[in-house]
Amino acid sequence: MGLYVHMKAFIQNLFCLSLIISPIHLTADEVKKTTLTELAPLELGFVDLFNGKDLTNWVDVNTSPETWSVKDGLLVCTGRPIGVMRSTKQYENFILIIEWRHMKAGGNSGIFLWSDAKPSGNRLPLGMEVQMLELEWPNIHKRNGKPNHPGYVSGELFGAGGMRAIPENPRGNRSMSYEMRCKGKGEWNRYVVVAVDGTVKLSINGKFVNGIREADLRKGYLCLESEGSEIHFRRVQIMELPAGRAKDLGMSLDDRKK
Repeated sequence: MGLYVHMKAFIQNLFCLSLIISPIHLTADEVKKTTLTELAPLELGFVDLFNGKDLTNWVDVNTSPETWSVKDGLLVCTGRPIGVMRSTKQYENFILIIEWRHMKAGGNSGIFLWSDAKPSGNRLPLGMEVQMLELEWPNIHKRNGKPNHPGYVSGELFGAGGMRAIPENPRGNRSMSYEMRCKGKGEWNRYVVVAVDGTVKLSINGKFVNGIREADLRKGYLCLESEGSEIHFRRVQIMELPAGRAKDLGMSLDDRKK
């Protein structure tokens, strides 16, 4: 509740400021008659995308009926086969809260934002991936006999499947976190993802540590990823924010389909 109250107040204050500095051309009489509510009513609030009971709000794309299930109020993914399930609707600007834990060392998963939910040859779709790797992943999955770069873990952000974006803390075309904040297997992690007009900011366990911007697709599905090992989710909530320029710029999924 505390995060909701503070975030709502922040967004409303930001909106009020934008009204002051934006070039809205109103006559003196119109200014007297017009209230902020009349200009743009804000109905902001978090909605549960996982209800703790079933898979309402989600559609399997290319996994199996056994891949995703609900047990003891948790959303459980077996990790096999590799693939995704997507949200029933598309999102543009939003705040997403998601809590997750890996159950095996070296586990791999993630969530895709603004995704087309159309798996390519590697069974994963186009979209902005928010990486969820267990801490031992670099040591277990080696390259040329050496541990992989540690930047892979702790919330790396990158355009997958051909999506382009500019990393805030570059590791090639990916953006890695400034600080390692993820916890290991069996421990819960909380991501807060703020996605607005092609920019993504990621908070891990209470601190913003990563960002990426100018994504070339800015409205699409959310996808949860199954990628080889068991992962649990216990909270998936979203607050939709006012629409931006995705449609005007031809950067929504519906525009790409045309």
